[in-house]
Amino acid sequence: MTTPVDDILSRIPLADLAARLGVDESTAEEATRQALPALLGGIQANTADPGGAASFGSAVRQHDSGLVEGGVNLDNVDERDGNQIVGHVFGDQRSQVVQQLGTTGGASTTSDLMGKLLPILAPIVMAYLAKRLSGGAGAGGQSGGLGDLLGSVLGGMPGQQGGQQQGGQQQGGLGDLLGGPLGDLLGGLLGGGRRA
Repeated sequence: MTTPVDDILSRIPLADLAARLGVDESTAEEATRQALPALLGGIQANTADPGGAASFGSAVRQHDSGLVEGGVNLDNVDERDGNQIVGHVFGDQRSQVVQQLGTTGGASTTSDLMGKLLPILAPIVMAYLAKRLSGGAGAGGQSGGLGDLLGSVLGGMPGQQGGQQQGGQQQGGLGDLLGGPLGDLLGGLLGGGRRA
């Protein structure tokens, strides 16, 4: 079964992404595999309280799911919008998350690379969630839809089917999902709520 990370990744033209980032394709893919769970986990952290859930639910619905239909055209990705999304998702933890992501991948996955990558991926993730919400996949209804959807999306992250990814982390909380300090950092966001 395809994980959400694989599903999103399959829609992104890695050669174009690598060219935009100034790295090779394997580095672009590795960095994207690190960044996507962090974005999804960060969004889930923000939807843990009703106000955040309503705010992100509304933001998701403003994104055109057409961006991910039939493959993403990176020319259509609004990085300014992506920058704002990343700011909303991670708040004042943004630099720590970027720093941490830069140390979790291989030697070529730097925090500088992650700083460039996240604003490109954020609108793609929002469009993907909009597509999943509009299709009703994993969504229980309008109000709790995004929280339910994220639960189902993150529930399908590395675990039983994800053995090929990063040595097959166990399914569980964000700490398990992301492993180590980054999981702890996002777990802190999830536990304490974010100060906007």
